[in-house]
Amino acid sequence: MISANNVTLRLGKKALFEDVNIKFTEGNCYGVIGANGAGKSTFLKILSGQLETTSGDVVMTPGQRLSFLEQDHFKYDAYTVQDVVIMGNERLYQVMKEKEAIYAKEDFTDEDGIKASELEGEFAEMNGWEAESDADNLLNGLGIPTELHFKQMSELNGNEKVKVLLAKALFGNPDILLLDEPTNHLDLDAIAWLEEFLINFENTVIVVSHDRYFLNKVCTQIADIDYGKIQLYAGNYDFWYESSQLILKQRKEANKKKEEQIKELQEFISRFSANASKSKQATSRKRALEKIQLDDIRPSSRKYPYIDFRPDREIGNEVLTVDGITKVVDGVTILDNITFNVGHDDKIAFVGGNEQAKTMLFRILMGLEEPDSGTYKWGVTTSQAYFPKDPGEEFNNDLNITEWLTGYSEIKDVTYVRGFLGRMLFAGEDGVKKVKVLSGGEKVRCLLSKMMISGANCLIFDEPTNHLDMESITALNQGMIKFPGIELFSCHDHQVVQTTANRIIEILPGGKMIDKITTYDEYLESDEMARKRTIYTKTDEDND
Repeated sequence: MISANNVTLRLGKKALFEDVNIKFTEGNCYGVIGANGAGKSTFLKILSGQLETTSGDVVMTPGQRLSFLEQDHFKYDAYTVQDVVIMGNERLYQVMKEKEAIYAKEDFTDEDGIKASELEGEFAEMNGWEAESDADNLLNGLGIPTELHFKQMSELNGNEKVKVLLAKALFGNPDILLLDEPTNHLDLDAIAWLEEFLINFENTVIVVSHDRYFLNKVCTQIADIDYGKIQLYAGNYDFWYESSQLILKQRKEANKKKEEQIKELQEFISRFSANASKSKQATSRKRALEKIQLDDIRPSSRKYPYIDFRPDREIGNEVLTVDGITKVVDGVTILDNITFNVGHDDKIAFVGGNEQAKTMLFRILMGLEEPDSGTYKWGVTTSQAYFPKDPGEEFNNDLNITEWLTGYSEIKDVTYVRGFLGRMLFAGEDGVKKVKVLSGGEKVRCLLSKMMISGANCLIFDEPTNHLDMESITALNQGMIKFPGIELFSCHDHQVVQTTANRIIEILPGGKMIDKITTYDEYLESDEMARKRTIYTKTDEDND
């Protein structure tokens, strides 16, 4: 159990949290939600002891072990992948290294023997003999192949390091597990594995996530941060949303009834206060009026952008033909004879663990890369807008936001352009902010403004939900569902894929593909998908 008691945190004159009292108990998974800037990540840092409070304290059951997901991807570059995971249980790792140091001594003494015996006992109590296999199982579950387990962390790419740090947090059955955006940079298979891990985890989990499907799958309670307070709701994310909306509706209706009662009392008092025969009744109603208190209903701090992609023209019968595209990168075939046609009503989700393959295919289709072989052809009535996975080059200039977006608009009127920025929550002086200083989320919202203003009828999205908050993801999801044109996209948000796509193309290891007209959930449950996963599992076992 871990609890926050009268916790207040002030940043300058602003109180981010004010007298927060909340208890997190064993056997529950708590989803921490709130608008950007509400303090979700900060609250986890307070719980983990990384950040001191202005007042109040955090109390944890004595003897329990707390683990949290670290964000520094370079901290462990000098260590092997397997060692980093085992470091998740700091004492176990320390015992392992002390044992190794003693046994490596050339002049092994009696004292060393006694110390080694003590360490061996402690090691066994912590299930140390299973540590390496437990670490390997976590890594394999998250998609880190066995051949990487003994590599240095410095040899891994960014996405692989994220998975290793997540495995480190999960290692050793911690009593309290704090996870800040654990699904970021995970592919859908790894997210599905993590969901099952947390569902079966018996201790306390506190997780910050913008993935609604993930929160619905794993959470038993929701901790909603709004205006410096934290309110607990039993149930998952959808239950929180329904409950919070119902409570708001009930309070508004209660206030409406009170306002009607106040009006009736005021009218009676005004009419009869000077009437001697009614004076007692008027006085009685004055007292009743003084007792009526309206509930103070503050609007939520959440802000939803308005995302609406409107194509300038309809698409003809010919949309896109892809014929035999092959691409080799650094000697590895990532796209192998990729062939498909895009129909008039297609919204295609590209899935699979090879992020590079999906990004490369999108870049080829946008003319930014050349295939080694094969061709593609867009229909003459099509126009394309592209959301790149890495938008850094788009913002490497000295333009402000309005100037930047005007450059992509056929209509150069500033008021027209600012209308699109306003939809994406860039109001007032935000329009003159330099694009090179924007946050990750602001850059994404700028790119979505660019896609809206383009009027394109074919949209290509490469991981558009990265860096977005829950409200923006919800708005994007709705915009993608409503869009009447063609969509080709990859996305780690299960709910976006499930509710948007009517066709799934999976890029397999080695660059081959599976193409099915189906929803994502149906695809995951299909016989072919089950067979493919069985084959991969057997292959992994054979390698072991």
